Amino acid sequence: MLMTPPLLNLFTLHSRSWQDNRYVYPVLSRRSRGLSIGVNLNPDKVCNFDCIYCCVDRQNMPGKVEIDLAVLRDELDDLVKLASDGSIWSIPPFDSAATELRRFNDIAFSGDGEPTSFPQFQEACEIASDCLQQHRLADVKIVVITNATLFHQPRVQVALDYLDRHNGELWAKLDAGTEDYYKLVERTNIPFQRVLDNLLLAGKKRPIVIQSLFMQVNGHGPDDAEIDQYIRRLEELAKAGCQIKRVQVYTVARQTAEAFVHPLANGRVDEITARVRAIGLKADAFYGPV
Repeated sequence: MLMTPPLLNLFTLHSRSWQDNRYVYPVLSRRSRGLSIGVNLNPDKVCNFDCIYCCVDRQNMPGKVEIDLAVLRDELDDLVKLASDGSIWSIPPFDSAATELRRFNDIAFSGDGEPTSFPQFQEACEIASDCLQQHRLADVKIVVITNATLFHQPRVQVALDYLDRHNGELWAKLDAGTEDYYKLVERTNIPFQRVLDNLLLAGKKRPIVIQSLFMQVNGHGPDDAEIDQYIRRLEELAKAGCQIKRVQVYTVARQTAEAFVHPLANGRVDEITARVRAIGLKADAFYGPV
């Protein structure tokens, strides 16, 4: 007799591969609370961050990979059909998903790098929007999972303005309260202040979701002083006019590229979430694997 796997095990399955597809893949997303169709605009694995908690193996880089938007369109159309008519729920491992999670929540630009770095990012957004319109899925969102480092670029601003008119939503990263911790976690030469400035720039124009991942690094999570500074950054953003729709406080649930990274305990995730709520922001907690 086949046993149904624990629910969170489905959340840990986040492969960028789906059948013979190059760019488009389905995942059961804990933060979307349902099906999310991922679009990988960075199959070359190039990213301007090298986060210690990332599940992408950057030790083996494939080299330059061209994106064929016609292929992307076809792959997205095929998978959206499966999602919209419910066929996806008969295909393993999605056939073991809980009933309440059998809903199509979003098309998400995520993948192996920063999606807004793709030069034809707006064209990709238009493909996603056209696909949803053709399938009459007005309630399905287009989510951009982003590190916020490129919001200041005019071409990215134009694309985000387009998404504002087509049920788009930004999930933007803020994983630290200080420059030192930010550099430890994100491993980038981009200054922390640029992320903060860009969060404010984007959040003044539309409500955004802040995604904050905390973890144990070599056995230690962020200390209280770091969380104090993180809360202060959120307060500063909100007071300056950043419209924060909600904050996702979460920890690692999948295999990370670095062996020294491990999930925070549920209680610590709850403590940080409570601190966010205490300053008047909506916040959700998401835990590590069981």
